[in-house]
Amino acid sequence: MEDERSGGASGVVLSFVVGALTGAALAILFAPRSGKETRELLGEKLRESTERGRELKDQVTAKGRHLVAEAGEYVERQREVLKESRDRLAAAVDAGREAYRADKKERG
Repeated sequence: MEDERSGGASGVVLSFVVGALTGAALAILFAPRSGKETRELLGEKLRESTERGRELKDQVTAKGRHLVAEAGEYVERQREVLKESRDRLAAAVDAGREAYRADKKERG
């Protein structure tokens, strides 16, 4: 399941990069500006895209950390539940043994 999540995040980033490159190529082809203006515009758009990419990476990283923390808490809660269940089962087995011994002692 982890592979599916990381594939989804990398797919989003890849789609973002491909879209940015496509937009840049179209801007060059159809820009009614001079070469210098077009280069400046492309540089600005590239910086904006880079910043958006960083923000997206930070958001994905923060979400991943949050999910890891939640998963750790869930695992810890399940360990406690399992320990409590194991203790109750051990107590029930001990009580059953004592009852068996007491019954055997009374009969025999």
